Amino acid sequence: MKNLFNLLLLFVFSLGFCQKPKLKTIMIDTAQLENKIYSGFDGLGNNYYIKDNVFIKQDAKQKWEYKNVALGKITSVDFINPLQIVVFYENFNTIVTLDSQLNEIQKLNLFDIDNSIFASKIGMASQNQFWIYNALTQQIMLFNHKNNTFKNIGNPIQEGIKYTQSDFNYFYWVDENNNWYSTDIFGKVTLLANIPPWENIQLIDSDRLLFSHDSVLYCLNNKTKVIFEIEIVEKSFQNFYYKDQILAIFTNQQIKNLKLKLP
Repeated sequence: MKNLFNLLLLFVFSLGFCQKPKLKTIMIDTAQLENKIYSGFDGLGNNYYIKDNVFIKQDAKQKWEYKNVALGKITSVDFINPLQIVVFYENFNTIVTLDSQLNEIQKLNLFDIDNSIFASKIGMASQNQFWIYNALTQQIMLFNHKNNTFKNIGNPIQEGIKYTQSDFNYFYWVDENNNWYSTDIFGKVTLLANIPPWENIQLIDSDRLLFSHDSVLYCLNNKTKVIFEIEIVEKSFQNFYYKDQILAIFTNQQIKNLKLKLP
């Protein structure tokens, strides 16, 4: 009965979304990418890249770099706090925190702390904590990096995870069935929506997300159950990033910054 109820709920979510007119964008500027992987930008005017496994921060005047060959390939970076940037190396189960000039603040090998933690997803949380998805137990955790303590949040996740994103107070994930969930720091899990097929995705908040499918970019508004197509001229692109009404579209050679106001 519970499974039937969940299926009906997701069916209602899916039916609720309808196609609406395009969202218009305004071109701001274009920059060369020069074979770098673009990670995004912060509210202070800094852009973040990865090139040849070197993490790069760059503004209009200068550039900073962080490289740690011993830890292998960079898995992800989190710069929601530009003063304490998180770099994650999954193959070595290691989290590195950096200051605003990419100097190393702290390096944490999770195996050295607790060999039952094998992180596959990492994000910054509030109060000196990291969000961690423990692949061994399929459990979301909050890890305090000041005193090396952790606690499990909610129950283990039954379905495989395709995508995760987090902010200071919430951990979001999309499972293999395209169900979009959130959990807060107290372990309250909420099913937000069942979303359409996608290749790339960015969660803006609990009400909105951007996703691309077949080289078309969309905005899903979960409150109104409306999907908007975003007007861009690119016929193909690698990925995108959105913050503070600025949409960055990037190919393997260029970044195009557009003004976009989301509904």
